[in-house]
Amino acid sequence: MAYQALYRKYRPTTFSDVVGQDHITKTLKNELDCGKVVHAYLFTGTRGTGKTTCAKILAKAVNCLNPINGDPCGECEICRMVAADEATDIVEMDAASNNGVDDIRELREQVNFSPASCKYRVYIIDEVHMLSGAAFNALLKTLEEPPEHVVFILATTEVHKLPATILSRCQRFDFRRIDSSEIVRRLKYVAENECLNLTDDAATLIASAADGGMRDALSILDLCASHSNDITEDTVTSVCSMAGNDYLIKMADLIKNHSTEQALTLIDELHNSSVDMLRLLSELTSHFRDLMIVKVVKGEQKPIVCSSSKMKALENQAQSFDIKEIMAILSVLQSSAAAMQNGNRRCEMEMAIIRLCNPEIRQDLASLERRIAALESNPPVVMQKSEPKAEVVKEENVSQDIEEEEIPLPEYNEEPAPQEIEEKVAVTQNTLPDGIQVVTKWGEILAILRTTCPIIAGVLQDSSAYIEGDRLLIDAPNSQFRTLVNGNNAVYRDNIRKAAETVLGRVYKLGPYHAKTTPTENSDPLQSFAQKLKQLENN
Repeated sequence: MAYQALYRKYRPTTFSDVVGQDHITKTLKNELDCGKVVHAYLFTGTRGTGKTTCAKILAKAVNCLNPINGDPCGECEICRMVAADEATDIVEMDAASNNGVDDIRELREQVNFSPASCKYRVYIIDEVHMLSGAAFNALLKTLEEPPEHVVFILATTEVHKLPATILSRCQRFDFRRIDSSEIVRRLKYVAENECLNLTDDAATLIASAADGGMRDALSILDLCASHSNDITEDTVTSVCSMAGNDYLIKMADLIKNHSTEQALTLIDELHNSSVDMLRLLSELTSHFRDLMIVKVVKGEQKPIVCSSSKMKALENQAQSFDIKEIMAILSVLQSSAAAMQNGNRRCEMEMAIIRLCNPEIRQDLASLERRIAALESNPPVVMQKSEPKAEVVKEENVSQDIEEEEIPLPEYNEEPAPQEIEEKVAVTQNTLPDGIQVVTKWGEILAILRTTCPIIAGVLQDSSAYIEGDRLLIDAPNSQFRTLVNGNNAVYRDNIRKAAETVLGRVYKLGPYHAKTTPTENSDPLQSFAQKLKQLENN
């Protein structure tokens, strides 16, 4: 008998066996127990979270002769036929390869036939977002007026690509990423049944690599089991070509110390060990993301999946990094990930490391801030020659002038005095065009954000805001602001809106503020910092 992969061998056969999707399985069981069968279901979520598994269970449950509290009995004739893939009334269709209008027209002709042996004809259409526009239009008519004996189950990982007309005719279920603790428990259960010695740290590492997908987790366990029955953290790292915690800690230290040559040597060693550069970049990004969370989240419960030893290492290393520095590093890594998709992976990885180890070659605002701060804290030594005393006094006066012109960089939790805010608002308001008002309570909004979303509050340091009609316009000098609020994650935007609503009493649309002023020599903050840097370096 051919070997059966673990993810297939341990695929759940009832709703009660499904892991991590209780909000879905409980609803489906209650509906079926009450005899309520919907004509079209939509299962959406990331890969490996149980969409196809639940679709198969649902197809079996609606036709089961002796259901038990909404679950299929698994023993009747229909259940045995479905388990053996012999039920002709249950049709699985892959829309990735059958996405044309002719395929859907053929399906429409088939649905008119009565079931041969089951109560319902069930059509499971996987990756339904791959259907063409014409195919969606052809499917829409069938979804609007389906025969009573037909049930459609649509599954997709990209629900945003489905037309609204299709979405409105389906009962939608959103599958969540499975919690890492539940994945670990399932892995331990499977390992025990397969007589595998799986350590807790190895199970945690597999759960972290699976990123919420049970199928991926079981596939990794299967791969490790082929290597050895004793599966440790080192086994998972070796088999999956992962960099491992030690390499990531070491690489982060080299970046912090600007050790370009040693960092490139480490990249070469990892490349020669067959470590995939794209995966290494992803792991390094995850590592600095963990450092960011450790730096910002002060409570014991942090949203990080790792062993206790790695958490301790993260906490120790985070002490040597500033939050602005971490976010600037993450920005470089994420931009490199996009470039790596189409370019030479090793070269892109080396370029990213060189940029991270040498902030002076980066042109982002955060890098210039760090360079100025370093120069101001350690000003260059000026060799004084034997000159008249008057000349020496003149040189000291020049140095004093530079000190008085220092640009203060606020600490993360530093707040300007109320008097300073009022003076700044008064000056700014006089220079604003008609129809735009300064948000005088912006400091109160930032105070709320420091509690509800410290990350965005840190990015908004030294920012200001204005109101134009129903829009809240934000002027943030930190270049990370637009990256965060323009990303796919709406958490940051929602936190700003809620904080503004609490203080201002209404909901505003968000937008960037573009000052309508005549360009001046120092209108560009990047240019201003560069000029200041050049002045300091020349002294």
